[in-house]
Amino acid sequence: MDIPSRTNCNGSKYPCFSFYIKGELSLQHYFHPSKTSAINMFIPIFFILSFLFSSTNAADFCVGDLNGPVGPAGYSCKKTVTVNDFVYSGLAATGNTSNLIKAAVTPAFSAQFPGVNGLGISIARLDLSVGGVIPMHTHPGASEVLVVIQGTICAGFISSANKVYFKSLNKGDIMVFPQGLLHFQINAGKTQSLAFVSFSSPDPGLQILDFALFANDLPTDIIEETTFLDAAQIKKLKGVLGGTG
Repeated sequence: MDIPSRTNCNGSKYPCFSFYIKGELSLQHYFHPSKTSAINMFIPIFFILSFLFSSTNAADFCVGDLNGPVGPAGYSCKKTVTVNDFVYSGLAATGNTSNLIKAAVTPAFSAQFPGVNGLGISIARLDLSVGGVIPMHTHPGASEVLVVIQGTICAGFISSANKVYFKSLNKGDIMVFPQGLLHFQINAGKTQSLAFVSFSSPDPGLQILDFALFANDLPTDIIEETTFLDAAQIKKLKGVLGGTG
């Protein structure tokens, strides 16, 4: 096959190929018969064809199949999808705050709202009665953004350097809580508070510090040695939160 040659292609004295994408010079390959094999001649061609015809075949979404397996990456994809998979009405109702912490969190994670599966987002409703509190907790899998809709909420977090950042937030205020850091929310007003929190994961995870220490069977003597609390106080907290040991 004859190869078109240009005697002055960017100053080269050798023949060359010029490849164009959308009318613009993108790659030049110089051909020296005594030094370049036929295989090397086709490397640029292969590269460009691969670039032009490659496709990620990425799906637009992956609505979670709650009846299928679930792993670290989330649920497997549901085969038949309707518009209802992308709509969730579970955050419309006020949460039940008749409990120890006088607060309720209503989640719209992938387990409740399969439409967010695989999208890297989720949301929850936060209701706090007067005196209500969301105890110190962490989300291992996501950062969080809180927006106050009603009332006054004192919110804050503790950095890995043990520096505390907290502030009283009013209607319309927003606060961010970095992934994995301990944080809290307290109703600091005299009326019911409402907020919505969004997460950078469809399944942010949750670990509440008080429950981790006192709502299980971790032996009292171990907690006493690691927290510097006295045994009587530990047993009292275990009694309140349902722990043993």
